[in-house]
Amino acid sequence: MNCPKCSHSNSKVLESRYTGESMRRRRECLKCGARYTTYERIERPNLAVIKRDKRRELFDRNKLKRAIYQSVGKFLNGEVETEEIVTAVEDAMYSLGESEVTSQQIGDAVMAELACRNEVAYIRFASVYREFKNADEFIATLKELREKPGECRGVKNKI
Repeated sequence: MNCPKCSHSNSKVLESRYTGESMRRRRECLKCGARYTTYERIERPNLAVIKRDKRRELFDRNKLKRAIYQSVGKFLNGEVETEEIVTAVEDAMYSLGESEVTSQQIGDAVMAELACRNEVAYIRFASVYREFKNADEFIATLKELREKPGECRGVKNKI
């Protein structure tokens, strides 16, 4: 791994932490002293995503992470929580045992995770994902969320 600041190839690991399916390592460059974080993940087989218009593309966790952060980023507790959501959704998709999943399955999994974490983030994501056209759709979704108080509908409970 090259330093993002000076591109030097030698670094030392300051801290390692296991986070579900990945290993988070805090590193320090031996040349310039810059500190940065790396993630190590088990390489999995390719997973195809079937889009609404029937196109297929490879699952891209970075694209999912950007989409979640863009729609609800400030309502989550930083990049770490976004990474946790992406990991939970990715794990859920691979646990289905299929080589292809629909974008709807991914969206539903994200919604299930957000329902457990933050109501406002859930509603914001739902408004984009379900393409709300008016305020009544917001109210119906909020009512649906509130009908099951205290019940977490996370990905792990859903599958």
